[in-house]
Amino acid sequence: MSRQDDKPLAAGGKLFVVATPIGNLDDLSPRARATLAQVDLIAAEDTRHSAALLRHHGIATRTLALHEHNEREASADLVRRMQGGANIALISDAGTPLVSDPGYRLVRAARAAGIPVSPIPGACAAIAALSAAGLPSDRFVFEGFLPAKSAARRAALQVLRADPRTLIFYESSHRIVESLADLAAEFGGEREAVVARELTKQFETVLDGTLAGLAQRVAVDADQQRGEFVVLVKGAGDDDDAAKLIEGLRVYRILSAELPPSRAAKLAAEITGAPRKALYSA
Repeated sequence: MSRQDDKPLAAGGKLFVVATPIGNLDDLSPRARATLAQVDLIAAEDTRHSAALLRHHGIATRTLALHEHNEREASADLVRRMQGGANIALISDAGTPLVSDPGYRLVRAARAAGIPVSPIPGACAAIAALSAAGLPSDRFVFEGFLPAKSAARRAALQVLRADPRTLIFYESSHRIVESLADLAAEFGGEREAVVARELTKQFETVLDGTLAGLAQRVAVDADQQRGEFVVLVKGAGDDDDAAKLIEGLRVYRILSAELPPSRAAKLAAEITGAPRKALYSA
């Protein structure tokens, strides 16, 4: 039973979490359009940005700004409105709210107050990119935006290097070149990857290849450095030497707390397949 099911529903309104297009304005679903036209209020990440979508579809519903800087305070007011009977739609600038966008506090507050929360599904850049990438899609993990600073970014990537799932990241035009270079350095230049840029927009591109090749291609082409990016990286395989070493070091550190270094290295190598000498040297 869900947390919402544990609480009596509040008498009053409802919160609709509405996915909007990630580029092409005609990707708004008929149900999403009808919902946005019928609710009493639309909570939008940027009301100026959303105005173009609403005008395109002839939607005149009043909007209110809900973004990372005011979400905590605004959520309490919106919950009170819904408790009073108002139906409210939550949208972000593009795609599905809460996926690297504001909305978590509002949804949590609404559920805590017993207000029904209904998703109106639609576009999500991460899933759209995965569907076109040609990488394994049975298991994947969404990591959002990587840290802005290279040292922190590489530390985060080291944790993910041995992950067998397809990895999905968002990245900005300001950091795409540096992020691809760090991905190649930490995961190995031969790891398969895809860079999806400006999905559903006029200059959409989906590039595939190795991390080293993609890093080089984007670095020398200014056009491939513009827009919004989804970067997908194939997960580590059983034969991935870098992944084996990372896992071997993790196991070695655990064992070395109780065993002599040589014995810990030997056992860690047997467990993970990592080279014993490399573990002992580390």
